[in-house]
Amino acid sequence: MKINLTTRIFIGMLLGILVGHFYRMYHPDQADYENFANNIQILSDIFLRLIKMIIAPLVFATLVVGVAKVGDFGAVGRIGIKTILYFQFATLLALALGLILVNLFEPGHVMSLPLPPADATSGVAKAAPTLKEFITHVIPKSVVEAMANNEILPLVVFSLFFGVAAASMGDKAKTLVHAFDTVSHVMFKVTNYVMLFAPFGVFGAIAAVVAKQGIGIISGYIYLIACFYFGLIFFGIVILGSICFALKIPFFKLLNHVKEPILLAFSTASSESAFPKTVEALEKYGCSNRIISFVLPLGYSFNLDGSIMYMTFATVFIAQAYGINLSIQQEITMMLMLL
Repeated sequence: MKINLTTRIFIGMLLGILVGHFYRMYHPDQADYENFANNIQILSDIFLRLIKMIIAPLVFATLVVGVAKVGDFGAVGRIGIKTILYFQFATLLALALGLILVNLFEPGHVMSLPLPPADATSGVAKAAPTLKEFITHVIPKSVVEAMANNEILPLVVFSLFFGVAAASMGDKAKTLVHAFDTVSHVMFKVTNYVMLFAPFGVFGAIAAVVAKQGIGIISGYIYLIACFYFGLIFFGIVILGSICFALKIPFFKLLNHVKEPILLAFSTASSESAFPKTVEALEKYGCSNRIISFVLPLGYSFNLDGSIMYMTFATVFIAQAYGINLSIQQEITMMLMLL
């Protein structure tokens, strides 16, 4: 009997928990289990590097083909405006849901942590890029540099210019567009080969975390995790389900197609790992390749709703844990800043 990838990833997760837990149990010396964790994590590092290896050429090829197939710049603009408006709408819903849930369940109050000294260092380097720095970062000075660093947003900008230019040339660029279309399909084939290593990568990541932190890392924050994952499930099923219902999209059929990349992103803690399989799943579902190629790379830069929900959730959680009361006005201001 052939075991599908989703089942193999689950098996990798469970084996990782068991191996990490029992190694730490029988090797209580800190240097020993930390050395084991560092070594076993090589499996996860290899998998994530393989995924990052294919992201840049895949995004570039699919986006160029998507924009070229859309056609004229006006069509690209119309789809782009609809996409950005939806992203803003979904992001606001995610931010608001995070605030509502963290105030409703109050997971931080379970912690009751003492305030650290005023001169204590957080260990987090401050980074406050100016508007000028952000805009200049978005506009690539070298597409090769953007590809080398896997910087999606500058790559998207260059791909949009390249795709619109190719579309404007009509039949003259048809051979080039077809070549990029072939490249994108080749990259999907490479993705399938890389995905064969996914269970081993998941095994290495989970085993390393459990060996280093102990199995308590799974149970210690159960209430926090349960509250947040309830929010993710609520957002994914109720909110996105309602949007799909309003737009007459068969939601559960869609969910069945994307369950594999969802599990992959969850188990590797990397949304990058899910990108190629998401494109493939949406094409099988029946979405237009030109829409997927245009919208999905943009979504990876502008519409990470789970991450943005966590930002409001985690910020208020920390305030609750240290007994710091935030007013409604402060929370709304924080939400708008995050947006």
